Amino acid sequence: MKWQGRRGSGNIVDRRRSGAASAGGIGGIGAVLLLLVGWYFGVDVTPFLNGGSAGGISNGGSVEITAQDEQAAQFVSVTLADTEEIWADVFRRQVGKDYVPPQLVLFKGQYGSACGSASAATGPFYCPGDKQIYLDTDFFVTLQQQLGAGGDFAEAYVVAHEVGHAVQDQIGTLAQANQIRSQVSEADSNAISVLIELQADCYAGIWATKANDKFGSLERGDIAEAMNAAAKIGDDTLQRNAGQRVRPDAFTHGTSAQRQRWFQRGYDSGDLSNCDTFSASQL
Repeated sequence: MKWQGRRGSGNIVDRRRSGAASAGGIGGIGAVLLLLVGWYFGVDVTPFLNGGSAGGISNGGSVEITAQDEQAAQFVSVTLADTEEIWADVFRRQVGKDYVPPQLVLFKGQYGSACGSASAATGPFYCPGDKQIYLDTDFFVTLQQQLGAGGDFAEAYVVAHEVGHAVQDQIGTLAQANQIRSQVSEADSNAISVLIELQADCYAGIWATKANDKFGSLERGDIAEAMNAAAKIGDDTLQRNAGQRVRPDAFTHGTSAQRQRWFQRGYDSGDLSNCDTFSASQL
């Protein structure tokens, strides 16, 4: 992905030096298992849960910011800036309203949000309670080294997916879906969560194709990186890797094939109307 030398976002909130180091020094296989179990039980959909702790509170302590951390932060900043320009244009043309860019909070270790505690193990998430995205760039290391989803465009896909939830929030889809989820069974709630997540994947695809049109940012292999990442974090794949049997009723994000399909659908069309997972006859 071509990103160096382009402007960064003014909506980055850097809290890495005020965070707390992860408790217990969990690493290696332990961190991966924690990540997989977190996804398996839908931790990445913390924004859709009711309640949670007050936001903006760290646990104190200090952390080391490495050169790799700084480069990742710069990359996230440029990627977020790209989403701001793309979605501002899409909203004008397809929604007929102004797009309000979300803030993205960079942290390292643990950090509090209005939707609960954020950590590298929970993965990045968008919190509608404070309209912010939370990201520990250490997640990118796990994505590459343990989950096998390397490449800068795989990381960009993750950011774009979370921005997709902010888009849903502004359009009104997120609030409507959450209201229904609070009134139905756990299995039905999970099924609605899958629709939300696949739509965010589709929105990430819209961003990818329009960013390439506007900035010429895609390089050979970039879409393959995004598709590989989508496959590695599909519910069926995560359940198998966590040593669980595949349970569709417990899916919260969609299968690997579904996540790839909806990203591709957004990429091919560039049209919000083609991302209506809630009316789709087949996912």
